[in-house]
Amino acid sequence: MVAARITVNGKETRISPAPAHTTVLDFLRERGLTGTKEGCAEGECGACSVLVARPGVDKPTDWVAVNACLVPVAALDGQEVVTSEGLATADASGTPAVLHPVQEEMAVRGGSQCGFCTPGFVCSMASEYYRPDRCAHAGQADGSGPAPADGSVPADASGSEHGPNGFDLHALSGNLCRCTGYRPIRDAAYALGTPAEDDPLALRRDQSPPEAAATAYTQDDSAFLRPGTLADTVRLLRERPDAVVVAGSTDWGVEVNIRSRRANCVVAVDRLPELRTLQVGSEHIEIGAAQTLTEIERRLDGAVPLLAELFPQFASRLIRNSATLGGNLGTGSPIGDSPPVLLALEASLVLADADGEREVPLCDYFTGYRQSVRRPGELIRAVRVPLPLSPVTAFHKIAKRRFDDISSVAVAFALDIEDGTVRKARIGLGGVAATPIRALATEAALEGEPWTGRTAEAAARVLRAEGTPMDDHRASAAYRSAMLGQSLLKLYARTTEAVPS
Repeated sequence: MVAARITVNGKETRISPAPAHTTVLDFLRERGLTGTKEGCAEGECGACSVLVARPGVDKPTDWVAVNACLVPVAALDGQEVVTSEGLATADASGTPAVLHPVQEEMAVRGGSQCGFCTPGFVCSMASEYYRPDRCAHAGQADGSGPAPADGSVPADASGSEHGPNGFDLHALSGNLCRCTGYRPIRDAAYALGTPAEDDPLALRRDQSPPEAAATAYTQDDSAFLRPGTLADTVRLLRERPDAVVVAGSTDWGVEVNIRSRRANCVVAVDRLPELRTLQVGSEHIEIGAAQTLTEIERRLDGAVPLLAELFPQFASRLIRNSATLGGNLGTGSPIGDSPPVLLALEASLVLADADGEREVPLCDYFTGYRQSVRRPGELIRAVRVPLPLSPVTAFHKIAKRRFDDISSVAVAFALDIEDGTVRKARIGLGGVAATPIRALATEAALEGEPWTGRTAEAAARVLRAEGTPMDDHRASAAYRSAMLGQSLLKLYARTTEAVPS
């Protein structure tokens, strides 16, 4: 096995002797790259963001911004990383001499004050700067039409905001700044042009990214392992039932940083080819469990409207660049954002172990608080969404912040309404029970009834009584119940409001 290595700003270096739990953030700072900062250690502030070369959607390689505080450095074995220091052009001595266009715009437009958060903003902004299809949105305010004459930038239905240069401002949704008020940062983002023809990072997109290395990194009796195939992985999990399975590490990274958890064995599945498929068939759409949410969003391109509505509300772009459906479902959290949506879509999970595969409806998957039918040594290989899709869908996330927050209540609807009658209703709920649940009583109250205000009000009363909501620091039980009913009334109002002439 070749020694684990990582390429940082064009220079390859050994990962050893870093402990197996070492994050990319700590690894970089220990080597003098202190532009990468630790702010929250939870993936919420973006001060630690760096660029990683990943398989692209529109080009062979995408420069993807990730939270360096969450990712184990061993997870980037064989990979390429660029930090804020590596964006600038160096002179003959290796000293940065010419600012990168993103750095230049941030400087001249006052996008930095104390400077603590600036390198993270720069890396997230650079990821969007190099997004291959960004320029296709140039001159459009929301990606779907001409910019307003007054220069304002309205949000579209998903909350996305595109500048006149096609820059999606929500690429920065995972970066926090306490000094600038954000306006000069937005000005810098909207002032960016297109990469120069000789821009090395732009040219790098036309080459394939590094192959995922089969990794067996052991240090101080702890191991980080990345098998090369699914078969090798499930055999390993049978041998090591104590192993922690990770993909994007957006959950496990928090456990390591905040709760100081350590594992004797971590098994990475994020680059397994068998878990990175996306297939649209006649009967279902199969989404590999290790596809990142950003990859799913861009590859589906709105083909599943309910998922398209979920993605902009799921954490931040930085998190979605690493997080996976398999990870979100694997944790079994009752407040995860994807389970309500997938319950409404009647999704099923393909579970794999050394004995083979089985398919389990998601409504039968959760058995208790952070518990499921998944057996020891078994992992989620894929999510299957049956076709055809219900035409009336909505996802309502009630939280204290519009973006980058944990939901107090999450409600997903998928309705078939024909000739004014509800023929089928599927409703997924999060945050109101020990597990994500289907609102079965409300579904029954809707099906076969006319889609009228009276029906919606009667069903809303039923919906308020679903689950067993509790009081906590995010919301009271009474508030959660009220929001359940209100969400159905909101859906009714949206589907029946008059269309402007």
